[in-house]
Amino acid sequence: MTSNTLRLFIAIELDPSVREAIGIIQDHLRKSGADVKWVKPDDIHLTLKFLGDTPTDIVDKIANAMQESVQSVKKFLIEITGLGAFPKISSPRIIWVGIENGRKEVKQIAASLEEKLETLGIKKEEREFSAHITVGRTRSPQNIFALSKILKEFKSTAPITQEVSHITLIKSTLTAQGPVYEVLRRADFGNSRA
Repeated sequence: MTSNTLRLFIAIELDPSVREAIGIIQDHLRKSGADVKWVKPDDIHLTLKFLGDTPTDIVDKIANAMQESVQSVKKFLIEITGLGAFPKISSPRIIWVGIENGRKEVKQIAASLEEKLETLGIKKEEREFSAHITVGRTRSPQNIFALSKILKEFKSTAPITQEVSHITLIKSTLTAQGPVYEVLRRADFGNSRA
């Protein structure tokens, strides 16, 4: 990253109660003793588009593209449910919680963002968008089988839900203590303004 670029991503921020519930799930997974770098609950979010190092002079254009992408979107509920891992549960590298209700809407927003951002010269994501919330990344094979077993057997108790009414442009600064996030812009859904 140079002084003329910022490390950016676009996300749906999660309510404190949702982040707290995910933190409890992380505590349950920690019992496996696996070597995992867990995402701090305060930093957990639903990424719609990772932009990476981005020229500072197009931040306003990105904000406009975000607003255009959600102009006709109505508020909706997301329900967080279930656990999974990439590439697969039996060999987890990235551990995530999934989205049931609201998945279609999230996917549509992500697709719209891809279209609008491409006109600004931002490369389209080649992989198909998968609505998930990353909660941890394994660092070594230590106790990976135990982790895999907990992931497979996990059953969500009460549904974790929240209303979504906007998307956010976030700056990520990498530090020795982990990333530091700062909200730069917010795009409210078309019908969400008071």
